[in-house]
Amino acid sequence: MPTAEKVTRAQIVARGLTVRCPNCGGRTLFKPGKLFEVNRECPQCGFPIDRGNDEGFYLGSLSLNYGVTLVCFLLPVGILAWKHVIGTTAALVLGLIGAVAVPALLYRPSRSWWLMNYYIFFPQHLPANGGKGRAGEDENT
Repeated sequence: MPTAEKVTRAQIVARGLTVRCPNCGGRTLFKPGKLFEVNRECPQCGFPIDRGNDEGFYLGSLSLNYGVTLVCFLLPVGILAWKHVIGTTAALVLGLIGAVAVPALLYRPSRSWWLMNYYIFFPQHLPANGGKGRAGEDENT
């Protein structure tokens, strides 16, 4: 039975783009002071963020991170080298640095974007919308 509070798809997008909990909007996806450590659940609303039991759930965020790195950084560097705007050595150095730095910088947003993508399609799974917060556990799907 859904609760009175509803989280709209627009709210899910806004929360996903700002790295917030898709359920309550709190800045609680990651542990404070820890760059790469995801909270198991949201301290404000109890929403399960770390899906340790759902093997492979965050593989999508890895693919998203890789794709954005490739298209937005490595491809332009390759094109600049191909067009002789930058030298081959500069392109290799930029490519190696970018291949490590860009995915590290996008780690947090890509996790949030992946949650956003999931809950755009399944907003009924959010606890605020009457779901249980985990894929496959909501009997209304």
